[in-house]
Amino acid sequence: MNVILCGACGRMGANVASLAPDFGATVVCGVDAYPAPRPFPVYASFAEATERADAVIDFSSPDRLEERLAFCKERKIGIVLASTGLSDADLRLVDEYSEHVAVFRTGNLSVGINLLQMLAKKAAEVLGDAFDVEIVEKHHNKKKDAPSGTALMLAESVNEGFSDHKELVFGRHGMVGERQKSEIGIHAVRGGTIVGEHEVLFAGEDEIVTLAHSARSRKVFAAGALRAASWLIGKPAGKYDMSDMLQSVFG
Repeated sequence: MNVILCGACGRMGANVASLAPDFGATVVCGVDAYPAPRPFPVYASFAEATERADAVIDFSSPDRLEERLAFCKERKIGIVLASTGLSDADLRLVDEYSEHVAVFRTGNLSVGINLLQMLAKKAAEVLGDAFDVEIVEKHHNKKKDAPSGTALMLAESVNEGFSDHKELVFGRHGMVGERQKSEIGIHAVRGGTIVGEHEVLFAGEDEIVTLAHSARSRKVFAAGALRAASWLIGKPAGKYDMSDMLQSVFG
């Protein structure tokens, strides 16, 4: 498998490149807004990339999203879109290009997080409105978006368990009044070198149920991206996520 790595000079790009041989993958080139020396060519834009590839793995910022989607459309290859902080306009672009390109997008590429997502939905179904739900996510001090895409993904799954009748409340400040049953609270912590921690708290009368996941290394996300790229090869145009891959692999 030959891949083009977008965001090649960032922390996640370095992890993908180091793990690629373990997955039978070769990074044929990289694209980065700030090119730096790597064991493969790195370009400032996709217009410079001429190498043949089977997929693009994107761990860059949402900037210039259309450039990489258009590149994949022209080359007829899929893309693993691991960028977070996508705007509504960005998501509309993804919808538009997914009619022509296989797009794998998920809030988190960790298998453990996706299991947590399933458990959180089930807990909401079982515990019901008798329990208040709060989600706390923690990341390093370099992360630019808040809340994390994973926290939003978890909130969406919890809300599905509540038949989609909850509203998201992002942090609280001042005299906000009593907590409403219609709320799912989401809180972001930023500091140090925290890779990623997510906690879903179900607080009921005299008892608390906590579901949590802690990533100790960015390698779990890099490995997930490489698995997703391999799985995406040959897939028809459309939108895919981790649940699609896990279902096809594990049934």
